[in-house]
Amino acid sequence: MTASFKKPPPSLIYSVVSFPLPHILFVVFNRPKVLNCLCSDAQYELEELFAWYDTEPSLRCAVVTGAGRAFCTGADLKEWDQSNERKERGERDPRPLIPPSGFGGLSRRHGKKPVIAAVNGLAFGGGMEIVANLDLILAAKSAKFALPEAKRGVVAMAGSLPRLTRTIGRPRAMQMALTGRAVTADEAEKWGFVNIVVDDATSVELDVIDRPVVKKALEYATEIVQNSPDSVIISRAGVMSAWEDASAENSSRLLHETWGQALDEGENLREGVMAFVQKREPHWVNSKL
Repeated sequence: MTASFKKPPPSLIYSVVSFPLPHILFVVFNRPKVLNCLCSDAQYELEELFAWYDTEPSLRCAVVTGAGRAFCTGADLKEWDQSNERKERGERDPRPLIPPSGFGGLSRRHGKKPVIAAVNGLAFGGGMEIVANLDLILAAKSAKFALPEAKRGVVAMAGSLPRLTRTIGRPRAMQMALTGRAVTADEAEKWGFVNIVVDDATSVELDVIDRPVVKKALEYATEIVQNSPDSVIISRAGVMSAWEDASAENSSRLLHETWGQALDEGENLREGVMAFVQKREPHWVNSKL
């Protein structure tokens, strides 16, 4: 499948990439011995990967999960400690520890295409910051979510606090930020920041892609990629606009002004309407948006 890409995907050291189904990118955070904490290099390579994903016409949805028993437990604190030591000596880091698109290249990513989280275990700190900004969240029963930064004298500043406040409300966001207490998958579903909870994997040795939470995430991704890729991109933009900064009416106006003409002139709108009239399945083309 790689040969059909406009450009090959970037090479990764700390994560594993595959393409298990047509139009779907599958990413596994792959530092299980340290519970998938992400060093700075891991985050910058993920930022590059998701920038590539947004520009690759054949890809329409992504799924992320973690190897081992954690989704992601945040930053590499040893690296952070070394950075603090350099600052005390008056030295500067060659670049910020976190890239512009946020922790793991995801916690502040706006992007163009959807990303689904298949949370297989612990989503703590930066892992929770990633989850707070993804489009659909699926969790295994044993998954746990936490912002324990206050317990370490730091603050969750990679984008999750305002986003969680919008998603689950001030009291619950305050509870997570101020106590650092872990929230179970069932609680997270009741609070509204997890779409669905599924069974745990039957064995820790089970291949990542065979875990129930990953299988369910790939089912959701398959539903998404069966729809018009233009419609998916623009519908996501409409939700993101309202969630990020605009009133309902402003979001509607901006969505129409920004995307209306491109949608009307695109091949997929014509194909979708024609397929309905002709009582057949549509044959989508890769989005040119």
